[in-house]
Amino acid sequence: MQYNSKMKDTLNKMKYEVASEVGVTLKEGYNGDLTSKQAGTIGGNITKKLIEKALNQG
Repeated sequence: MQYNSKMKDTLNKMKYEVASEVGVTLKEGYNGDLTSKQAGTIGGNITKKLIEKALNQG
């Protein structure tokens, strides 16, 4: 699936918001110093938010 620029921007914004909510500091660009747990927590919470949003639209 190809993402357009607006979708990329939205997901990137969501990534930083979720990271802030769970207490993880992200840098612009490469964040290879994150632990697997931190990255998984961010990704899992993004997934939850996307599912909630999709369910609320239906």
